[in-house]
Amino acid sequence: ALLCAVCATPADRPVLKAGVFEPPRAAPELSLQASNGGTLSLANYRGKVVLLGFGFTSCPQVCPTTLAVLAQARKRLGTQGKDVQVVYVTVDPERDDAQRMRAYLRGFDPGFVAGTGTPAQLASVRKDYGVMAVRKPVGDSYSVGHSSSVYLIDRNGRLRGMMPYGRSPADYVHDIRVLLGE
Repeated sequence: ALLCAVCATPADRPVLKAGVFEPPRAAPELSLQASNGGTLSLANYRGKVVLLGFGFTSCPQVCPTTLAVLAQARKRLGTQGKDVQVVYVTVDPERDDAQRMRAYLRGFDPGFVAGTGTPAQLASVRKDYGVMAVRKPVGDSYSVGHSSSVYLIDRNGRLRGMMPYGRSPADYVHDIRVLLGE
């Protein structure tokens, strides 16, 4: 009976709906200008589950959809929402300064924090996370095609999952609750 109980334990663990990093590994640290002032560092959020996304304020569809889903998920968590931090890193440093990003994120959830920096700093962060960003001309302006998954980072700063674009707030709530329960 003891053998069965020991063997059953791993299967009884809740499974993330996101793609998982197995084994989990330390999330690459970043040091960027934060939209709430000061320096944005993942280490500042140890003890919280961090949802890390990449996008830009001029994004017509994917970014606002993702941010709206994250805001809904955080709201559905109720009091557990205080233990979740959304961090959004720009892929468009030419237009996205800290002030613009702060105003943009405020429309979704005033607790969300954005990061910006020099093109070289942001390229380094994207490389660390395997995020693609390609500038594309659009008339007299441009857009930025970019990776759209959200990284789930546990309370200890480890990469645990990567949620693809288009998932529901309920999927995020499920995975966040799993990570908060550990």
